[in-house]
Amino acid sequence: MSPLLELQGVSVAIAHAQLLDGISLRLDRGQILGLVGESGSGKSLTAMAAMGLLPLIGGRVTTGAIRFDGQDMVQMTEAQRRALRGRRIGFITQNPMTALDPVQRIGAQIDVVSRLHLGLSSAAARARTLELMTQLRIPEAGAVAEAWPHQLSGGMKQRIVIAMALAGEPDLIIADEPTTALDVTVQAQIIQILAALVRDRGLALLLITHDMGVVAQVCDRVAVLYAGRLAEERPVDPIFAAPAHPYTRALTLCIPRDDTARGALHGIPGAVPTALNYPSGCRFHPRCPKAVSACSATQPALVAYGEDGRVACHLPGPGAP
Repeated sequence: MSPLLELQGVSVAIAHAQLLDGISLRLDRGQILGLVGESGSGKSLTAMAAMGLLPLIGGRVTTGAIRFDGQDMVQMTEAQRRALRGRRIGFITQNPMTALDPVQRIGAQIDVVSRLHLGLSSAAARARTLELMTQLRIPEAGAVAEAWPHQLSGGMKQRIVIAMALAGEPDLIIADEPTTALDVTVQAQIIQILAALVRDRGLALLLITHDMGVVAQVCDRVAVLYAGRLAEERPVDPIFAAPAHPYTRALTLCIPRDDTARGALHGIPGAVPTALNYPSGCRFHPRCPKAVSACSATQPALVAYGEDGRVACHLPGPGAP
């Protein structure tokens, strides 16, 4: 079966800086792929590339192909890409507080998606809006549809953004840090809703997050980005049971656990380098306790690892840190 979304050797530059370097990923229907890494790793930029939105920030794909259902989006015209966004590709933004138009009522903002992409009449679009809101467990959907964004809580706004993403009946949803601005209880509810959508509707979900705990709960596969490169990509269970890349292992150690002693939370020393000062060789080597001389001299190739996995490391396998 061909993938719904496939990135093959995608590199992205903004001005003279290359921010993504040879990213290759695939996402099948009915699958949740978690894209993880610290801030600055390239997660959101990968999402923008997948949706053809790079021109908005002055970016461009310099090498590689981005295929949606077999069609290369890099070679499409902007009109062709625009026809996919909202219709076959839905997007859930990082901050629901700023995603909604403050001078439009809630219902109208959802209505317009199905009117534009499905050609529904105003009455049919409103009926679909209320149906979606009910499915997303929004109480008193009719009253909420007449409300203004400032009258809703953060969790309710995020449900509205999800409804907008679903209104065009998409095959793929890209969710960029969809729970960042929400409290823990609401985060869990939103993640459960997204997982149920994939299960019940057969959608594909690209879930971009820095929260490894969320990934462990709902994802089928995990792709780990670091400084614009893919460090590791494997099914979710083995990647948590035995991370192959030291960066992946460091991320998993940052997950708080019930038996974590007070004051014993783990962190990763240092910071993700910027595109202006990427180190030679493996970009993680300045922060890696397993680093040897080869790590600073040579970029590790992304090679097969374990059962249906890939890793880019000179010394892959469990161990320190």
